Amino acid sequence: MESKTLNELAELIGAELVGGDPNLRITAVNTLEDAQPGQISFFSNPKYEKHLAATKASAVIVDQKVKVENLTLLRAKNPSLAHQKAMVALHGQRTHLHTGVHPKANVDPTATIGPGTIVYPGVYVGPQAKIGRDCILYPNVVIYDHCVLGDRVIIHGGAVIGADGFGYATADGIHHKIPQIGNVVIEDDVEIGANSTVDRAALGSTLVGKGSKIDNLATLGHNVQTGPGCLIVAQAGVAGSTTLGHHVVLGGQVGVAGHIELGDGAMAGAQCGISNSVEAGQIVLGSPAMPIGLTRRIFAVWRDLPELPGRLKSIERQLEKLSGGTK
Repeated sequence: MESKTLNELAELIGAELVGGDPNLRITAVNTLEDAQPGQISFFSNPKYEKHLAATKASAVIVDQKVKVENLTLLRAKNPSLAHQKAMVALHGQRTHLHTGVHPKANVDPTATIGPGTIVYPGVYVGPQAKIGRDCILYPNVVIYDHCVLGDRVIIHGGAVIGADGFGYATADGIHHKIPQIGNVVIEDDVEIGANSTVDRAALGSTLVGKGSKIDNLATLGHNVQTGPGCLIVAQAGVAGSTTLGHHVVLGGQVGVAGHIELGDGAMAGAQCGISNSVEAGQIVLGSPAMPIGLTRRIFAVWRDLPELPGRLKSIERQLEKLSGGTK
């Protein structure tokens, strides 16, 4: 990609240029630590404040509250979005080494592949599967039969869409497999990370809502329904027949039990164990998961637990003295 002046870049990313030479040409985006003159960087986490003070970047994208002397700033209402736009403007989107279906992919003749879709070597697309327009299936992705992908879906290497859901009927100590005859429907603009799995429904469809993003090594069980815009971080697992509303966020290694509901905008911190439904907009932490305020109070008490036995013994001795040595 060609370079941009600071002024051009500010207009492209919707930021206000504060200080600096508006005609200075910028060639790349880099980290605060590694950026050099002619590059810009991005600051959003106070943990990196020391790097902000020492950066050699020609300018830094920040929010509207950050104040730094002797540094050119690109102030934005949404610094994360401004950073994304700067990355695209200066580096472009990822390029692909081929177009269409690679000859080393295995696509069943009854499957449908939309125009503009890129299928890498080692991909398997099963019978009657439907892949939309402008999708990207990276190496060794597996799309089972009858699964449906919308437009602009990105699936990274090793992910499996449509494997059998984990369903068994147990009798006399023997687990009898329940046929999983449904499918998976992935709506438009979904991205699924490497080695993640979305199981096919026992009946009907497992659904991943429009614009949802699933990280690496995550699992959605059979008949899970996610609304649009959900974020599911690495190693999270959602058991069968659970429903996620729109823009639900699950942190890393969150475990969600089956047959419950997480309301619109609910958020779960890393390693939460969720066994009951969560109300819309609620933030939960811990295992078992509890509202964030309650969990923080409990964690504060936990820190004091090692000292409590000594305190109790001291109180017991004082009470014994006050009672004249009798209990």
